[in-house]
Amino acid sequence: MSQAAPKAPPQGSPLWRFSLDLYRAPGFSDACIRLQDEAGVDVNIIFFLLWNASLKKQFAVTDVAATDGHVAAWRNIAVIPIRAIRRALKDAPVLPDPGVVEDYRTRIKGLELEAERLEHEALSDFFQSDAPGQDVASATDAARANVAAYENYLGRNFPKEATTAILAAFQAKHG
Repeated sequence: MSQAAPKAPPQGSPLWRFSLDLYRAPGFSDACIRLQDEAGVDVNIIFFLLWNASLKKQFAVTDVAATDGHVAAWRNIAVIPIRAIRRALKDAPVLPDPGVVEDYRTRIKGLELEAERLEHEALSDFFQSDAPGQDVASATDAARANVAAYENYLGRNFPKEATTAILAAFQAKHG
């Protein structure tokens, strides 16, 4: 009798795997796009804050500031420009073959995803070296507090429906 081959370990950091799982939750991706477009949120920071909440770590505004400072340069030189190119190509004049443009846009989307994964890796490294946050008893309370701390750090109100959606998805999986 032959044994089944062992399963390969999931790729990426625990933060990356957490993020991929949460992103699949109903309504989560749409909420992230709203937060990104309407409030200037770095969704990778949201994932990091929620991942830490799942570990029952609560962040103060100063913790969010340190986290953002760790990845801001990468976000500004890699993630945001690649995203802008991908989005611009959605409405770009079509070359003789529209499929060629869409294939190109799909490759750009892959680069954007890789830039975001690299930001996740930097955030994972930051967590390992600096371990921000305070231990708390409730993952759900930590999630609410972490998102509120990010909102306070940015100094703008997040769309309530989007915030509610991401917190509900988090609570369904980790609450």
